[in-house]
Amino acid sequence: MQRNRIRRSELSTPASSPKMIGQAAASEADFAFLDLEDAVAPDQKVQARQNVIAGLNTHDWGRTTRGYRINAVETPWCHDDLIDVITGAGANVDIVIVPKIRTPREVWFVDDLLTQLEHKLGLEVGRIGLEVLIEEVEALASVNKIAKSSPRLEAMILGMGDLAGSQGMQLGHIGVTDSAANDVWYYARSQMIIAARVAGIDAIDGVYADFRNPDGFRQAAAEFATLGGVGKWCIHPSQVALANEAYAPSEAAIAEAASVVAAMGQAIADGKGAANHNGMMIDAASVRAFQVTLDRARMCGLAIH
Repeated sequence: MQRNRIRRSELSTPASSPKMIGQAAASEADFAFLDLEDAVAPDQKVQARQNVIAGLNTHDWGRTTRGYRINAVETPWCHDDLIDVITGAGANVDIVIVPKIRTPREVWFVDDLLTQLEHKLGLEVGRIGLEVLIEEVEALASVNKIAKSSPRLEAMILGMGDLAGSQGMQLGHIGVTDSAANDVWYYARSQMIIAARVAGIDAIDGVYADFRNPDGFRQAAAEFATLGGVGKWCIHPSQVALANEAYAPSEAAIAEAASVVAAMGQAIADGKGAANHNGMMIDAASVRAFQVTLDRARMCGLAIH
């Protein structure tokens, strides 16, 4: 099980479009997934599975993590979404995304079926990871249990569109709020991020629907990153670069973090438990906070001076 994937950008691609699948493979997204759920009409879902299989098997995905989103466990498509695609392209599937999670039960079902398929097909057992969507109020209420429900689970994503409906929220476009309601997702984001941190998995923000508004996307991404989130869903290729930038520390942030850590190291060497660094008091807690920036920079492949 690989738990250290980079997930700054997760690009959603309709599984009904072979052209878009090819574009996703050529993108700079950290993770691209082919969507069999909301992006595909009911009468196209069976055929779309073949597009997923062909896309995963024939394209060169480079460094991009490959995955697909199945339909919800209670739908008539879920079972064959797993069986058909894993049978046809299991060696090229890194992640399966499970939507409409309410309790750990749905995660267990998918985990068990994947294990059976891996044994049957001679695939490495446990290699395929899971991500789940927290988009129902029941899931948010059980998010701590869901976060620890399976060793396959690598990330949780806040599904703001469905969650708004499940919670009875009166909102417009998915992920887009006006200035008076910027904190409307604060509770849900914080709950999910804390649960993810405790479980040692990633927390991913949901969709920002207005892909023509890069500034709005940047703001939403920055808010989630400040809380401890590590990436965001992208519904348009133009959002990938924005997400990659938002969830990687800037050169200035890296330089400041390295300076604080070095200064505190010198203070400890001098027998001090705290120090004055550029007019700010720093101590062991400061180092812990700034070390997050340096660790993130290393994960993103950025230079630290």
